[in-house]
Amino acid sequence: MAKSHDCDVLIVGAGPVGVTLALLLARESVSVIVADKAAEIYPLPRAAHIDHEIVRIFQSLGVADEIMATSRAANRYDFLTAAGEVLMRFEMDTARTPCGWPASNMIHQPSIEAALRRRLADAANAKLKTEWTFEGYAASENGVTAEFSTPEGPRRLSARYLVGCDGASSTVRGASGAKFLDLKFDEPWLVIDALVHDAQRLPEINLQICDPERPTTCVLMGQGRHRWEFMLKPGETVEQVLDDNFIEALLAPWNVDGAISLERKAVYRFHALVADRWRAGSVLLAGDAAHQMPPFAGQGLCSGVRDAANLAWKLAAVLRGEAGEALLDTYQPEREPHVRAIIDLALVMGRTVCITDPIAAAERDRTMLAQRATGRGPGGAVSYPPIAVGCVMAGSAAAGELFPQPWSGDASPERLDDVLGAGPWLITRNSVAAEPVVSVRCVALTDTALAPFAADLVGWFDRRGVGEAILVRSDRYVFGAGSADTLLKAWAKAQD
Repeated sequence: MAKSHDCDVLIVGAGPVGVTLALLLARESVSVIVADKAAEIYPLPRAAHIDHEIVRIFQSLGVADEIMATSRAANRYDFLTAAGEVLMRFEMDTARTPCGWPASNMIHQPSIEAALRRRLADAANAKLKTEWTFEGYAASENGVTAEFSTPEGPRRLSARYLVGCDGASSTVRGASGAKFLDLKFDEPWLVIDALVHDAQRLPEINLQICDPERPTTCVLMGQGRHRWEFMLKPGETVEQVLDDNFIEALLAPWNVDGAISLERKAVYRFHALVADRWRAGSVLLAGDAAHQMPPFAGQGLCSGVRDAANLAWKLAAVLRGEAGEALLDTYQPEREPHVRAIIDLALVMGRTVCITDPIAAAERDRTMLAQRATGRGPGGAVSYPPIAVGCVMAGSAAAGELFPQPWSGDASPERLDDVLGAGPWLITRNSVAAEPVVSVRCVALTDTALAPFAADLVGWFDRRGVGEAILVRSDRYVFGAGSADTLLKAWAKAQD
């Protein structure tokens, strides 16, 4: 599409969010350049978890099976007292979920990034620039011109849109004038990643030890790895807690001597922050550049990838001339409530864990154990709210919900998304004569292509009260339900 620019979309930051966004855009024939200040992928573990929806997004890019080969499904997440009593328990389905993939998957981030970058190298209309450091940009009516420092000297790139996927200390966010709103959580933690030599000596579930003496996290990672996190006490310094002898003493109660070897040790401050503005004209923010959250819900990377999925189809529609610029104004209103709900959950988890006063911790334990005994305590399965405002047909059945992806079987299953392909879908109960809309695939539950999934989809339609048809957006969220003609007209109007 780019004619007067070097590319349609310039992405700063080649982490998993930036590269996912680039791949989703390239799939839509949008020309993309991704620039990153680092020479290579960061080689050590960082993010720990992706959920079934994120694997589904990776599936759409053709890398899900490769990513899952290095991941481990987790079926439980327990919050325990210092004595080992269960305060909260979150149980995850390791079999089938709405997206067909296991609900909770522990990952090795460098492996995910490598898979995404290999796919990026095969994309004809996407380019990766490494060791390019973003210095600033100038905006005009036609887009942006960004300045970079590179090993070959200063370079300049022009694009219709610039997206900052450059992490917590985002220079794009700073240049855009956006500010972080502080949601009042700031705690220093020591993070220890380990290579596993004897898995039988390690926990098989994810744990939060709510011990006022030293709040502790112990979680699975990707294949062959494990992680511990220890909250720092007042007065402890970074240098002190990174000492190998200090770490050895922290791990001693876990009896893992000889079962693991250290791969990484680092001190992080766990934050809860949301940028006040995710779009400034042709400049947008995604991932940690737009929001940060404590890691207790395992949704930091997930939230960034959801940003990419939401933003990609909207940018593509605008660049193709199918939608007006106002469609981009729905990005933050759709994503921010979801992000804030996840942050709220992470804060509940974090504030449960991070109590260090023994009297307050004892009261917490007493209250939560009593609630759990009556079945009224927090826990169960993790869930998130539907999209309530934005590019949805509010008030119609299932509007804003994540649309399911049935699988046809267990041996070599077909997956709904692979059968129907990219782009929005209009799915009707029976074949109907509707005026076609460019880029919307129309299919009936009675069509041969949907035969392997028909029973699951009919059941979902019935449970949600869907009448004639449903329109599903490219990011697999439901636009709305109703008659086919009504949906297609509303879809066209929503993108004006």
